[in-house]
This record gives sequence, structure tokens and C-alpha cells, in this order.
Amino acid sequence: MSFSSPSKVVPEAEARREAERGPESRAGQREARAEPEPEPQGSERLHAGRRFSGTQDASPRRVLVSPDSSRRSHKSASRGSADTKPRCHTDCLETPLNHAFQRLGWAVGAHPWFFLLGPLVLTAVLGTGFVHLPKDKEEDLEEQYSPVGSPAKKERYFVQGHFTTNDSLRFSATRKSTDVNFASILVFSHTPSLLEPDIFSEVSKLDHAVQALFVVQEDGTRIQYTQVCAKLMGGCVPSNPVLAAWQGSKDLNLKNITFPMYNLNHQVIYLTGLVGGIVLGETEGKNRILVQAKALRLQYYLQTERAEDNEKSRKWLIHFLNQFSDMKDGLALKKIQAVYFTSLSRQLEFEATSRTVIPLFHLAYLLIILFAVISCYRFDCVRNKMWVATFGVISVALAVVSGFGLMLYIGVPFVIIVANSPFLILGIGVDDMFIMISAWQKTSLMENIRQRLSSVYSKVAVSITVTTITNVLAFYTGVVTSFRPGMFLLQPIRR
Repeated sequence: MSFSSPSKVVPEAEARREAERGPESRAGQREARAEPEPEPQGSERLHAGRRFSGTQDASPRRVLVSPDSSRRSHKSASRGSADTKPRCHTDCLETPLNHAFQRLGWAVGAHPWFFLLGPLVLTAVLGTGFVHLPKDKEEDLEEQYSPVGSPAKKERYFVQGHFTTNDSLRFSATRKSTDVNFASILVFSHTPSLLEPDIFSEVSKLDHAVQALFVVQEDGTRIQYTQVCAKLMGGCVPSNPVLAAWQGSKDLNLKNITFPMYNLNHQVIYLTGLVGGIVLGETEGKNRILVQAKALRLQYYLQTERAEDNEKSRKWLIHFLNQFSDMKDGLALKKIQAVYFTSLSRQLEFEATSRTVIPLFHLAYLLIILFAVISCYRFDCVRNKMWVATFGVISVALAVVSGFGLMLYIGVPFVIIVANSPFLILGIGVDDMFIMISAWQKTSLMENIRQRLSSVYSKVAVSITVTTITNVLAFYTGVVTSFRPGMFLLQPIRR
């Protein structure tokens, strides 16, 4: 009895399909045939023995694998090879920072006294820089709040070079290209017009009292008005030409004054900036008769050109501001009222406003500190971090003292607007403190101090570093601007 081989029963159609599949399918089939079949167990092994016990030329069975299974195996092999390729690393900055801060945290935990006393000693040394803080120095608003190399200043220097002035010999307000020192008094009458001899008499009394003011310096010397006033042809520039003419001749007819130009002793006087609240009458040539004038302006020009004269003029103006109210009350003026303004009034009011705001600064600092400390309170005595927050605020204060002292040491000028910077420094420092406290509370209580600090510093490394860099860049934009506080180290200051 003979058995036919299984390979002989393959139909011709199957052979044609196999040829159409191509070499890739045949390769997959060869791989499948190369795989060993699982060894039969138990009853399957017994039946297999019985099946082939009577045949001697039994050939192995032919296993056909579909093309879809071969493609899937090829794709899985491709994915496996792709997974083994190295991936792109995006932690090239984070990992070094974490390691560096981790070592720093370990060092802080290992040597706490060094990192506690070191900042205190550094603050004490740099804090001595406050001895260079200028005292009683008046701020020049134009110099502080205008660009150093602005076109307006360059054009002003050009005008000063071609239109020179001499305040001590021949003063001319129209030739001045800078602000001059002056005191201005506006006198207005309680009656419809002050063009009356009795009212002019009170105005003259006020004018004499102003020119009689003097300043006593620390060395006992006096600064008289005649020493600091702007000169014209050997004498002080008159505060009001019409008033000066009336003082020289009481017979001057105040009802015969023309406006806007008045010819006084063959000298033309322009009255547009000297009288106010006017009522005009008949026409006289190109002018008209000044019937009524409600107000009169007294302008006292002081010397400005030389630094020494400028300093004396400013001292006289400050004395004028301090004494004017008492002086006016002592004159017992009944028919006129006087108000005043000086070239220093705006700057002094600005500085006075800053001084009145300082108590509010103290209150704001107190509220911020209390919020920072109370927000770290916990009912759990172990996780309560109020003292940590307190020392964090103290650390910010030490940073302010150290930073300001260092800037004063290297010569950076202190301006009044810098007084607001502690608010920014406190906000930045408290922000980083909150981040570190939050990271500390996430550490394990079973670890020691060095391990916990190392973990905290490692976790906050990237966040604190990035925020610090952004703050530095933001403040540096103020340093590179063309304003005086930021340009001190980049170019000389023109005075």
C-alpha cells in the first residue's frame, strides 16, 4: 500500500498565484517555513506517531503564509529598528541647571552658617556705600527726565555758542536759551483797575520789601538781592518798567499809558506780558489807550550763568519762598492781593510730593511683608513656614541695601525715581521665596536637611533662573537708554 506525497496535491492554480505574488511574498514564506513548529504534547504526539508509523517516505507538510502577514512582520521589524535610533534631547539647559543647583543646595545644607553669616557680612560692607549718598542735593528735572544726547540739547548748545549772554552786565531774557532763575509776583487789585497812585504805592511797597530780602549763610555772610539780580547797564533789571518809571517820577500820568507798546522817555516798552485784565480805549496811532488794568506782573530775574552765582541765586529764591507769606502779611496790604511763583517752585513741589508719599511707602511695605508672612502660615506646626517667610523678606532687604551701596560705591548717581525700585525688588524676591517654600513642602520628611535642600534647589533651578534672566534683561533696557541714570556708565554727563 502506497501513500502519495502531500506536495503532489497542490493544484496548478495555486502555483500560478504563488508566481504572481512576487519575490517578496516568497521570501516571507521561506521565513515562515524556516520557523520551527511547536513540539506536540500529550495526545497530539501520540496521534502523530500513529499517523506516520506506517509510512517510510513521509515528507514535511508545506505551510503557506499570506502576503498580509508578511507585510505586518516587515513593518514591525522596521518599527523596532526605528525605536533603537537616538532621540533629540531637549533638556540640554534644564539638566545642567538641575545638577548645578542640586550641588548648591547640598552645600547650603552642609554649611548653613557660612551661607547665613556671609550675606550679613557682605551687606555690612556694601552698606557703607550710603556715605556717598548726596544730601540736600537738588534734582535737575530737565537733566533727569530728558535724554542726554537729544537733538534739542544739541541745538541749544549751538544757540548758546552763537547768542551769548551776560547776566552780570547786559541781561536779555529773549537771548536766553535755558531756564533762568526768577521770582514772579502777580499783583491784582480789589478795585476794577490798579492804575491809581494809591494802589501803585502799595505795589511799590511790596517791590521794595522783596528787594530788601537777604540770606544769611553759615559763615555769617549775606546774600543781598543786589548781588544776585540780573544786571542791565550797571543796575538790577527792573521788575516792571512802568512801576520803575512811576517810582522814579510820581507825576507819571497812569491814564495816558498806551497798549501794547508804550513810549517811555524815548524807550519802547512792550506791555503784553506786564499787565492783565485790560480795558482799552481810544486809538492813538498803532496803539490804544489803556483805560483799566486789573493785574500787574513783577518779574525778578537772577543771575544763572556762573555756577557760583547760580548757587547764590537759588539760595535767595528758597529764602524768598520761605519768607514771602510772612512778609506780605507784615505789609498789611489792603487794596491789592499778591501770588508768587519761582523757577524753583515746580522742582520743590515735586520733591515735597515725594516726601509726603514716603509715609505711604512705609505702609505699603508693611502690608506686603505681612501678606508674605501670613500667607505661609499653616495650622500644622511642622509645615508652618512663617519664620521662613520672615527671613525671606529680610533677605530681600539685605539685597536692597547691598545693591544700593554697591551702585553708590561705583559712582552711579541716585535720583528720586529710584526710590520706587525696592517695591520691584521686594516683589521679585518674595516670588522666588514662595517657589522655594512650595518645593520644600513637597520633599520627604524622612530625608535629612542636605537631601531636602538639594531636592528643593534642583526643582526650582529652571523657574528661578528663567525669571531672573528676564528681570535682568528688562532692567537692562533701562540701563542702555539715553537718560541720565542709565547712561552714567556709558557716556559722560554734560552739565
